[in-house]
Amino acid sequence: MQDKPVALVTGANKGIGLRIAKDLAAHGLTVLVGSRELENGEAAAKSVAEDARAVRLDVTDRASIAAAAERIRSEFGRLDVLVNNAGISHAGKPGRPLEELAASNIPSVASLDEVRAVFETNVFGVIAVTQAMLPLLREAPAGRIVNLGSDSGSLTLNSDPSFPHRAVFGVAYSPSKTALHAITLAFAIELEPTGIKVNAASPGFTSTDLNNFAGTRTVEQGAREAVRLALIGAEGPTGTLSDEDGPLPW
Repeated sequence: MQDKPVALVTGANKGIGLRIAKDLAAHGLTVLVGSRELENGEAAAKSVAEDARAVRLDVTDRASIAAAAERIRSEFGRLDVLVNNAGISHAGKPGRPLEELAASNIPSVASLDEVRAVFETNVFGVIAVTQAMLPLLREAPAGRIVNLGSDSGSLTLNSDPSFPHRAVFGVAYSPSKTALHAITLAFAIELEPTGIKVNAASPGFTSTDLNNFAGTRTVEQGAREAVRLALIGAEGPTGTLSDEDGPLPW
């Protein structure tokens, strides 16, 4: 077992996940770059740090999750930080304009197959990965779990007619983040006696392929809160949703 803390970031071969991986490496952690395609992960790991390693991890594939957990156990013996970053905004054709994505997400016309696919990655995938990695997190002196949530999934904010993004609260992406927030709280409640802290970070409207690069924030900005929560000490919170400006309502 090595002395350096070990972090696993899912979906870390690009976008916010890659930036989180780089920032955690800069803070002295050995970062495992989770990627559905190992080649993409290996290319990304080279840009993260000398000791960063690629791990094949498809959050919708239980065999791949189990294999990743076994590899981490055999090579490191523990996991200090888990960042559940992997996510999708839709399951349709890549590169669709944001307006088209919003139109396809309207409750009365949305494809149930697409809604299920989004939830499979953004919700069930997070549960599956967290369950598989928990034995390794329990081996760490101070385990941390960070889920990439979103203010677009806040029921409180979207209930306010003045909330600027309210019109795009459809039935796939935003509700999947609402469910992810609930799962974050559920794990936090269960794990509170263990000292493992579980929080959700909202990156804001960040420019990534999830929104066809229509976002207004950089990946550097989008990664900041997740990195902060991954590095919190014993006095830090658990069971929260926040962004750089502080707590957000569920």
